[in-house]
Amino acid sequence: MSTVAKATLTQAQPPGWQEYFARQAQACRDPALRRFYEAGLPADNAPIADVPLMALDFETTGMDPSRHAIVSIGMVPFNLRTIRPAAGHYWVVRPPQPLREESIAFHRITHSEVEQAPTLDTVLDDILDSLRGHLVVVHYRNIERPFLDAAVMGLRGEHCLFPLIDTMHLEARRERQGPIQKLKRFFGIQPASIRLADSRTRYGLPTYSSHHAKVDALATAELFQAQLARHYTADTPASALWL
Repeated sequence: MSTVAKATLTQAQPPGWQEYFARQAQACRDPALRRFYEAGLPADNAPIADVPLMALDFETTGMDPSRHAIVSIGMVPFNLRTIRPAAGHYWVVRPPQPLREESIAFHRITHSEVEQAPTLDTVLDDILDSLRGHLVVVHYRNIERPFLDAAVMGLRGEHCLFPLIDTMHLEARRERQGPIQKLKRFFGIQPASIRLADSRTRYGLPTYSSHHAKVDALATAELFQAQLARHYTADTPASALWL
């Protein structure tokens, strides 16, 4: 996340995400951003079973939102009972700079695909409208939120910040924290991998081809359902899970 975004998020957290959204709904000049914030958030004590969820995944040209760009976006709406891939979305977008060969090898999106793709600004209103009213779920929070915030700031001159649930963070709570995990590290035992595919394996979920944004969003939704079923209850407050 950029330094500016970090500062904004730090300022927003003490009064809470609810108040931050209310303030942004009044302050935002961009109509799509204003609609996004006006939709609000579930109450802090809302049971997670009652909250509309949106699994979100980006493929990017690198890991630094200040230097790299989004090349594809996948979204899948779901709740604790159902996942609706057909109601989801997938966009390939043209980044400001040409693709690097190493990023092509990673996400397999080619020069010809991005040359024919719309710019992010062209589809940004649709992206924000699709996210509106949902609690976002990702695997590794240092991609989707900071990249979208940096992109919106560059295109519209305003921040796009929101709470999210990070399935990697939830997995780290189980696999990398606590006295047993500390003891394992003391004896030199490597901690379990919390990458998406490895985390899914622990729950008996099938193997999917990785680094396609919509497939990874679907995989994240399934992982979150499995984590909730094993470690939490349907009445867990949403705010106990979001970051």
